[in-house]
Amino acid sequence: MLSLPPTRRFFFRSCSSIATTVASIPARPNQKEPAPALVKLKSERDPEKLFNLFKSNASNTLVIENRFAFQDTVSRLAGARRFDYIEEILEHQKTLPQGRREGFVVRIIMLYGKAGMTKHALDTFHNMDSSKRTVKSFNAALKVLSLKPELHTIQDFLGHVPFKYGVEMDAVSFNIAIKSLCEMGFLDKASLAMKEMEKFGLKPDVVTYTTLISAFYKQDRYVVGNGLWNHMVLKGCRPNLTTFNVRIQFLVNRGRAWDANDLNDNKLLKT
Repeated sequence: MLSLPPTRRFFFRSCSSIATTVASIPARPNQKEPAPALVKLKSERDPEKLFNLFKSNASNTLVIENRFAFQDTVSRLAGARRFDYIEEILEHQKTLPQGRREGFVVRIIMLYGKAGMTKHALDTFHNMDSSKRTVKSFNAALKVLSLKPELHTIQDFLGHVPFKYGVEMDAVSFNIAIKSLCEMGFLDKASLAMKEMEKFGLKPDVVTYTTLISAFYKQDRYVVGNGLWNHMVLKGCRPNLTTFNVRIQFLVNRGRAWDANDLNDNKLLKT
């Protein structure tokens, strides 16, 4: 009679024991897993329920660290014109541990701005811990002002706030200001801002040049626009795809399709 080696007998006994144990476990009824907070927030359509749901998850790390959850919630509450809910949610967030981080405060400033609550955004900037306030939060507040730019408001902010808080403007600060001036139609002031930028020891970058070139071309001030293009090239600042497209569109509008085609070929070689 053939017998299995001891190792094989042990293996089969173990498998049989496991199978018996598994078979003896009573089957559980199908239980529906509770929906995660992020899924609930995304699917909730009632503003009041959305507000309460977000507030109940104020300390939930998955919600706190999810930028989209904040943006989506605030956007939908703003669409329902429940600015009171937005204020309560964001002001509460400022009192929590994450409210001590500048990056988180920057998020709140931008959320207030996108909801059209400019005063709340600026108050958040002015009231934040002075030791946490840097050019990042300064730029966020300036960006909020640029969403609905007014010349005197932006000039006042740029003229007083950096000195008041000891903030040194960077290239991003100047680019936000230059774009705002261009959107308001103050192109000459925008050009002066670029010169001020250089006085601060900052080099205009491709964003600076592209913003100005586009604005002057749109105003049909192509001589200045062309001058800026040449200045950019001479300074060794390489145009990006957006800059090329601005220039190409200008040439097409001027009926210089052949030049536009040559420039497009040049763009393809450089990218």
